[in-house]
Amino acid sequence: MLRCVVRLKELITNLYNYRLLLKSNIKKEIRGKYKASFLGILWSFVNPLLTALIYAIVFPFILKSTEPHYVTFIIIGILPWTYFTTTIMQGTISILNNAGIIKKVYFPREILPIAVNTSGLINFLISCIIIFIFLIFSGVGFSVYILFLPIILLVQYILQLAIILITSAVNIYVRDAEYIINFFVNMLFYATPILYSASMFENTKFAWIIDINPMASIISSYRNILFYQTMPELKTLGITLLFSVILLIIGFKIFGKLQKGFAEEV
Repeated sequence: MLRCVVRLKELITNLYNYRLLLKSNIKKEIRGKYKASFLGILWSFVNPLLTALIYAIVFPFILKSTEPHYVTFIIIGILPWTYFTTTIMQGTISILNNAGIIKKVYFPREILPIAVNTSGLINFLISCIIIFIFLIFSGVGFSVYILFLPIILLVQYILQLAIILITSAVNIYVRDAEYIINFFVNMLFYATPILYSASMFENTKFAWIIDINPMASIISSYRNILFYQTMPELKTLGITLLFSVILLIIGFKIFGKLQKGFAEEV
């Protein structure tokens, strides 16, 4: 426990000392994503919006959904999921993509996955304008429960950082890791209540799949405060937060051990 505290203190000190590099990497991630693109940052709006509209047209016929304001319902699920998948995939290759600088100079390697996660958060916050527009024009509106939004964002941020600390480090030694992770992320999409409500599978033999999926808790929490305008399930969200923090500690330990060989392996 004492070693973890010491390690955390060292990490925070290093990140503070290299804060300008961290800031530079966050800007690079945001700008690089839309480099040479005509619409630029507008793709943060266009991509999830088009995806949501396709699902909104097709899936009511497949799932026989009777959910009112289904497009708004889908948007609230798609945007956090897009933030999740984009961060996981870009975070997994973040060390490999910066092989050149890793070989040349020392800096806290944790900066790279942290920059990916933080730039993704900024893009997500920008794209949340879409959610707010749909909430207004659909007549759903807002409630006081929107105050829980920063807490849910924090839980998702911690979970994603924990995952990409592990995957980015492992990917240096196992180059097939990014493809395996991509497969599992695509499979996880169907086990997450994005196109459907989690209540559809209550008291069924598939309920356990949603129960053990941390992203299911996070997506449902977004829906509760924004769409249903109710209190998020704090117990479930608290368990997800605890799981994410434990995974983050494990992630930092794994990353710390594996980063010693990054310069040789990249």
